[in-house]
This record gives sequence, structure tokens and C-alpha cells, in this order.
Amino acid sequence: MSGISRLRLLAPLLAPLLALLGGAPAVAQVSPACPSGTLYLTIDTGWGREAERIAAILKRRDVRATLFVANEPTHTGERSLGPGWAAFWRARAAEGHVFATHTDRHWYFRGDAGAGRTRYVSRTREGEEVLDQAAMCRELARPIERLREAAPDATVLPLWRAPGGITTPGAIRMAEACGLRHQGWTANGFLGDELSSEAHPNRALADRAIRNVRDGEVLVMHWGIRSRRDPYANVLEEVIASLQSRGFCFATLPPSGRR
Repeated sequence: MSGISRLRLLAPLLAPLLALLGGAPAVAQVSPACPSGTLYLTIDTGWGREAERIAAILKRRDVRATLFVANEPTHTGERSLGPGWAAFWRARAAEGHVFATHTDRHWYFRGDAGAGRTRYVSRTREGEEVLDQAAMCRELARPIERLREAAPDATVLPLWRAPGGITTPGAIRMAEACGLRHQGWTANGFLGDELSSEAHPNRALADRAIRNVRDGEVLVMHWGIRSRRDPYANVLEEVIASLQSRGFCFATLPPSGRR
């Protein structure tokens, strides 16, 4: 009998003693329901075209995700945290998904400009700004304020994600001064839904994820990408179901994030 098997048999007997001692077994618990480990699905706002389809898949597969929100343009003509999206976010909060900030304008950090200052640049040439500490905190706080208007009871984590995952040392330090830790994704967790579907077809992306994902991976995708002709939502349920069949469970990120 393996050590893990013996631990499972002894756990009910040890529980009262451990409670008295205020401790826990030194050997890590292995959940029979998740023999391969835990995965952390994160979703950034994006174009939103497949948002309802993706939400329905997550509900069907009993998956809760961590949703990084920014006030981006969407396929409806309204920005993703505008009134027209309020019901969508309320529904996700009610389903148990949790939230974190993805910046308000979804611009890009393009280098520091001295101590406590970082360059923030629009990808679509809307503008450029140098953020000081106060401006950085406002940029990170504003999407959560918008979310709260739609879903006051939403669970919000003290995490943030830079657009494109692109950071600078100064931006990291400034965000930490706002009380937020940066959360990226793992290499195998990059699902590739933002790539060209001609160069990176869904079949190849799905096979790669099903084959390569390991315990503890932070996965990243979007609620839809404007430029992708074959939406990743077409294979998302297959990917989730296959990973679950391999023995993985899905969980929301802890408040401290994952590395």
C-alpha cells in the first residue's frame, strides 16, 4: 500500500488529534476527485463576441474562473464594463466566478520614466500618458469601480494583469503600492485564442493544451477575439472536458495569486 493510500485510511482517525494540536499532516493531501491536480482558468475581457457561449460552457462543465476586467470596446458597440454588459457580469458573479483588474483603458506599459513614473501607451494611437503613483492606482481601481456598479457583491481579488502581460519594473512596484500583485499565466497555460486561426488552427491549439497542461497551470483566454475567424469557443468545451477526464479540477485563483 502506498504512503498516500495509508494517509487516506488514517486521516479520519488522525483528524481529532490534529484538531487538538492545531496542526495538519505534513504530507500533502491528495483529492480523489482531482488526482492530476488543479488548474486556474483566467479570462480577460476582449471583444466579447463569444461571451455568452463561453459562460454557458463554464456553467455546464462546473468551472469557476478568475475574470480580469478592463473597459474595452466590444462587438456590441459598447465598452465591456458599460451598462449593456451589467447583467452579464452580475450573472458571472452569481455563478461564483471571481474578478480582478486588467486596467481601465487597456493600454500598454512601454517603459519607465523615472522613479514612480511609467509610460502608458494606447495600441490604437488613442494617446500616451506618463502615470505617476496616484494615476496608476486610479487606472487599476477604475474597472473594479465600474464592475461594482453592475455587481456589488462580486468577489474581487487583490491582483492585476497588465494588457498583453507586458509589465515594467516600475509598473510592478507602483501596482504593489496600490495593494495589487501582478498575475500572469504559465507557458503551457497560454491557450492561444488571440492568435490567427489560419496560422494556429483550433485543432492544434486544443491538442497542445490537452497534451501539455500540468498541475498548477494558470490558463489564459478571452471572451472573444475580434480578429480570430474560427473562435476558440468552438473547442473550449472539448479542452475543458478532456482536462477534467485526465483528472484535473478547476479553481479560482487564491488572493495571493499563483506563480
